[in-house]
Amino acid sequence: MTIRRINAQDGAAAVGAYVQALEVKDTTRRIYVSGQAPLRPDGVLPTTFKEQAEVVWNNILAQLRAADMDAKDIVKATTFLVDRQYRDENREVRMEMLGGHTFALTVVLAGMFEEGWLLEIDAIAEK
Repeated sequence: MTIRRINAQDGAAAVGAYVQALEVKDTTRRIYVSGQAPLRPDGVLPTTFKEQAEVVWNNILAQLRAADMDAKDIVKATTFLVDRQYRDENREVRMEMLGGHTFALTVVLAGMFEEGWLLEIDAIAEK
């Protein structure tokens, strides 16, 4: 598989740690990871945003491992944040958890399914 990150010179620059577009060629498999909640495997909901974000990414990475994939295979993710105040911390956790791997990204401010959730993230990976 080859991945080409695209940031058009005559288009708007990315406003964060992501690419504007991603071309994926020669893939053999694709996995769609449903929106992952900030719940640990034991059902516990962490209280801080950082802990919730780490749990969500750990849950995504667990699904990828089950499909014999890892973070470098993520080509697209959508993050739903309960509040704009978490945008910088969200980016920091994502970059730390994924080793700086970038991909097509959308961040949406939204109400959450359950009270106490501060974010939810879904992802698409290709290998």
